[in-house]
Amino acid sequence: MNKTAPLLALAFLSISSFNSQAAVTANVAASSNYYWRGVTQTDDGAAVSGGLDYSNESGFYAGTWMSNVDFGDQTSYELDIYGGFSGETQGLGYDVGYLYYAYPDAEGDSDFGEIYGSLSWQWLSVKASYMTHAQDDASSEEDMLYLELNASFNVFTDTELAIHIARSSGDTIMEWTGEDDSYMDYGVSLSKAGFTLGLVKTDLDSQDGVKAYIQYSVDFDL
Repeated sequence: MNKTAPLLALAFLSISSFNSQAAVTANVAASSNYYWRGVTQTDDGAAVSGGLDYSNESGFYAGTWMSNVDFGDQTSYELDIYGGFSGETQGLGYDVGYLYYAYPDAEGDSDFGEIYGSLSWQWLSVKASYMTHAQDDASSEEDMLYLELNASFNVFTDTELAIHIARSSGDTIMEWTGEDDSYMDYGVSLSKAGFTLGLVKTDLDSQDGVKAYIQYSVDFDL
């Protein structure tokens, strides 16, 4: 299944060229660390990432994103493919979609996928992500639920304060961490002019303490 991810990326880019009401944007970023749900994906090393996003007026969107990773084996990068629908009704925002995590150069079959849904109102949002399937080397349990609460506020001059609280649960969590079948992760960050300074923490014994990171990102239209 690894070979399907790049093909999907090419497909969504081709579709975008035929839709005059569509928008295609790109993003690149450099970070001192890549955290996923509070856990480093680069062995506490730096990460360089980038992505492409397509959207149209119907609310449909699709995208792809890639970053280097370091899991202590030959796996060197992660490639994500996602798509869904988003919109707003009576001041309430919604977003539902599917996200595929691919590791094309992994020694084994380590890909997995999730469905997700979120609701947002003004500065507050809630989101749920659930693992729908996983290849043999990713998880034998295929049981993971991620619930998150996010808030963002404008502070000072053109500065955004973001707060994140989330819980991972399921047999896959026990399989991955070797500690428990659930854990909490927390985050707070300040962003301005493309720069983000953040702090993350989990209640996992193996991830003890507060970790800091800095990131610079740029978004642009194509």
